[in-house]
Amino acid sequence: MTDLHDEVAPPAGAPLPQPAESESEAPEPLLDDLPADGVDPRAHPSAHDRLAPAVEALPGLARVAASAAWHTTGWGVRQSLRNTARLARAVTDRDEAAALAHEATEAVQVVSDLARSVSAGIPVSSALVRAGETLGSFSEPPERRARRHDEDAPPRTDPRRPSLRERGAELLERSRDVWSERDGHPAYERMLGELAPDEARVLLLLLEHGPQPSVDVRTGGPIGMVSSQLIAPGLTMIGARAGCRYVDQVPAYLNNLFRLGLVWFSREPLRDPMDYQVLEAQPDVLEACHTVKFAKVVRRSIHLTPFGEDFCRTCLVDEVTAERSFPEHQAPPEAESGEPSKHGGTAD
Repeated sequence: MTDLHDEVAPPAGAPLPQPAESESEAPEPLLDDLPADGVDPRAHPSAHDRLAPAVEALPGLARVAASAAWHTTGWGVRQSLRNTARLARAVTDRDEAAALAHEATEAVQVVSDLARSVSAGIPVSSALVRAGETLGSFSEPPERRARRHDEDAPPRTDPRRPSLRERGAELLERSRDVWSERDGHPAYERMLGELAPDEARVLLLLLEHGPQPSVDVRTGGPIGMVSSQLIAPGLTMIGARAGCRYVDQVPAYLNNLFRLGLVWFSREPLRDPMDYQVLEAQPDVLEACHTVKFAKVVRRSIHLTPFGEDFCRTCLVDEVTAERSFPEHQAPPEAESGEPSKHGGTAD
């Protein structure tokens, strides 16, 4: 009999028995298989996984850093050359100097905004990108920036000018508005732009001191009674009395004031003959009289028109002064105003 404790050999051709699952686990590593530091690399697989991608990315990061450094250096060189050229132009060009000062002020503002954004909690990367875009616009030439601004601006459409008939209808509509108040004639604004400073002084003299004397020097004597010739017309003391800066331009001033309808030239003398005593003793009057053997002096006068008097009250004096009473001026006759006379013709 065979002992129960004796091993029974399997019959020939039978499969060998498999070990249990608990017995199929990998054997413990031998001491000879461990690295020198005694740490099994399989014990910490996560550390190895974290380091591997970083090591692989190092060459790419180096290329990015080198490219950024190269572009930054190139941009700095270009900006330095461009700014040097602009500084050279700013020495002689006032507009270029003003542009540089404006850009420097804006750059300081950008840096201040950057610090304020970072302090407010905005990510540094976002704040830097925004500041870079703003500073990048400064590096563009002024011509390119102006052209880009014009391209981005919406197209401007010129409003259609009203026709003459439409303007006339608007004028009549305003005439029916009894509550509308307007200071002075609409032409006064245009006329102020057509007056010289000395002409304003002449108008004030006529307003405050009344009509002014003027004389014509003509040939006299027996021949002058038949055919008198004009030697010197319209001699006055208006320039000196008004304090004009260019006294020799007084004849041109009076012509312009007459063209605007502010003054008119009367053939009638002033009532007070004393106004002509000083004028007839002036050097230019005496010189004209000495050019001929027989000379005669014809007395005239210069007046404000009613339109000119209202212009002076509205535009050349204050409201309190405008309410005062001023010396009276004669109104021009119909013929002097260009209208037909009552006799069917015009005055000579």
